[in-house]
Amino acid sequence: MFMQNLLRLFFVFLLLQSSLVSAQNLVHNPSFENFTTCPEELDNVKKNVGDWNKANEGTSDYFNTCGSKMGVPNNFNGNQTAVFGTAYAGAYFLAPNNYREYIQGNLIRTLEKGKRYGISFYISLSEKSNYAISNIGVLFSSEEINVKSTKVIKKPNGKVDSGKYNYTEIKTNGFYKDKSEWTEVYTEITALGTENYVTIGNFNDNRNTRTLKTKGIKNASYYYIDMVTVLPIENTSYENLKEDRIYAFKKVHFSSDDYGLNGVSKSDLKSLYNHLQKNPEMYISIHAHTDTDGVDLYNKKLSNKRAKAVANYLVALGLKENRIKWFGHGETKPIVANKSTSSKQKNRRAEFILSKRKFVSTGTTKYAETVFEE
Repeated sequence: MFMQNLLRLFFVFLLLQSSLVSAQNLVHNPSFENFTTCPEELDNVKKNVGDWNKANEGTSDYFNTCGSKMGVPNNFNGNQTAVFGTAYAGAYFLAPNNYREYIQGNLIRTLEKGKRYGISFYISLSEKSNYAISNIGVLFSSEEINVKSTKVIKKPNGKVDSGKYNYTEIKTNGFYKDKSEWTEVYTEITALGTENYVTIGNFNDNRNTRTLKTKGIKNASYYYIDMVTVLPIENTSYENLKEDRIYAFKKVHFSSDDYGLNGVSKSDLKSLYNHLQKNPEMYISIHAHTDTDGVDLYNKKLSNKRAKAVANYLVALGLKENRIKWFGHGETKPIVANKSTSSKQKNRRAEFILSKRKFVSTGTTKYAETVFEE
């Protein structure tokens, strides 16, 4: 009885977490938790998942812990737990003869013309995939896409398709090759005011797709997909900040083993920069952290890169270099236990401290003890 009650509490917690994450999300059923029947066969997205469909004749898939062949974490293409809840989708983003699969979701409401939106989702390359790719496309459309083919869906033609489609491509200098962890993918668009559906996949043919060979048995790139989010980008306000206190950046987050700043992070830093410009007597120190994946020395260097990236961007905006210092603390200051993907994400963070006292050049890196001149 105790275990049953504990499990009930656990699932309630998951539902609450899902509700919080998707409170302002414009995507229906973003982490594929709502379903009609347990998945037991391929090509089941339209059949098993509410508010999701495929965009062509490819056999896009749905996975859930209640399934067997289409289960979580074990399924026909590998082994992967879900980022959120108990389910995720899957699709071939690259396969021989330009075969493609896509997932397509409908939005809660039409996007507002001229407004900026941030789009994010998590992907993980399946264990059996022998290739990773570097570009992933996101296509917004006014109507549901239903291409009668298993081949690549062509990118929209700007002149012919004006007003019907809004396409963006997410590119990385490397490759989306992680098979053990999830990678958060992010991009932004300016809405045309006609967008009702979002489709994710690879809109390049095989010849124009950058690939990296990995250790897999299938001559293809199959990606698991979880937690699709479309959110309006709002200006963050940093007001009424007090001196000598630690503040976590509101929207500066880092992917695993990464120190890059995405569009939402930069927008957040611009808001803080505006606050600093209004208060020229303030000095700021940046403190960055990692999760516990990797060795201590590597994590120390990674946190330094994260802190430096934040500092460099504030300087690039116009902040004087003598007003800012940065420090990396590696994995030494977690705010939660590093037991899950979501908890590790919380520990991959950046924080800041404001003060009216000038910095002293001491080289100290003690957390929350940034040295200032009296």
